[in-house]
Amino acid sequence: MNSLLFSKIKISTKILGLFVFSCSILFNITTVFAQKKEFVVVLDAGHGGKDPGKIGYKSMKEKDIALKLVLQVGKLLEKKENIKVIYTRKTDVFIGLKDRGKIANKADADLFVSIHCNAHSSNAYGAETWVLGTHANKQNFEVAKAENSVIEFEDNYKVIYKGFNPNSPESIIGLTLMQEEYLDQSIQLASIIQNEFTVKLKRKNRGVKQAGFVVLHQTYMPSILIETGFLTNKNEALFLNSKLGQQKFSEAIYNGIINYINQLTLNTVQSNSITEIDEPNSTNRSIYENVQFKVQIAAGRKLETKSYNFKGLKNVERAKVGSSYKYYYGNTSNYSEIEKLKKVVQSKGFKTAFIVAFKNGEKISVDEVLKKS
Repeated sequence: MNSLLFSKIKISTKILGLFVFSCSILFNITTVFAQKKEFVVVLDAGHGGKDPGKIGYKSMKEKDIALKLVLQVGKLLEKKENIKVIYTRKTDVFIGLKDRGKIANKADADLFVSIHCNAHSSNAYGAETWVLGTHANKQNFEVAKAENSVIEFEDNYKVIYKGFNPNSPESIIGLTLMQEEYLDQSIQLASIIQNEFTVKLKRKNRGVKQAGFVVLHQTYMPSILIETGFLTNKNEALFLNSKLGQQKFSEAIYNGIINYINQLTLNTVQSNSITEIDEPNSTNRSIYENVQFKVQIAAGRKLETKSYNFKGLKNVERAKVGSSYKYYYGNTSNYSEIEKLKKVVQSKGFKTAFIVAFKNGEKISVDEVLKKS
């Protein structure tokens, strides 16, 4: 009798345990979904209204093709859960460059994607993707100048843009660090989309480039400008103006955006998991010998590492990487300490700051360092 009673108690305990475990899983899943924030993508169809943009083969207009592509990309993105799409224009209307940026900033967007078509006096062809830069390279300046000249369609543009001259290299170089703190992520997205164009669409790869586009400078989030192809090239123009061509380009841009979001999500999940594992009070578990952790604040042009350039942060380190510069804050082997410094940097407004690791002067993967521990 006692043994039977004991068996019943054991079974009841197991059932209760399974019930509690199931409730725990349900609670965690509910919490995750409740905390999920919509990922806001702003899609910008270049030009519009009184500004036709580039005029190509058989009088094809950039503004028309750009709008068709944007609407198709948006339609694909809107089918995804937790993605909100905002358009700077959905019809053939003129929108100023500054207003396009304001739409994205007001929406607190996570991404800004501006879609355009190219043109040239030669028979040039291929796709290229641009991010904000202040390079004085003549070829890059000419591309930026062509897109920035749109401001001359705006009323009182000299007042609105405070004397900005789209024909002046000095005006381009005068663009500030405001958007450059998102440069790494902009380059990441641009590279993913270029890969979609060249590998899957088999377009000529004209690369990821930097120039001083006003429309990108107005936004405070990762931002890119896509030049899908050349309307002055007969074959490329016919493809861009066809239903098949627009479908293929739209799918490539859509896939690029989704891949970028997935990479961001993966990085966030890994970061959160590592933080939870590394929570124990033992300080020794946070220290990694011969490894230096730093917080990367921004990347871009050369700046004085004065505190006024970095919202009051002192002892900022500048390192030249290729033709660009990266800016770091902090230097410690203590991972818990560098996480605290990252929060300090982000509280100053550098929301996209992230932790990097170095060993013997060489950059290494933070995830690999933490996993080996």
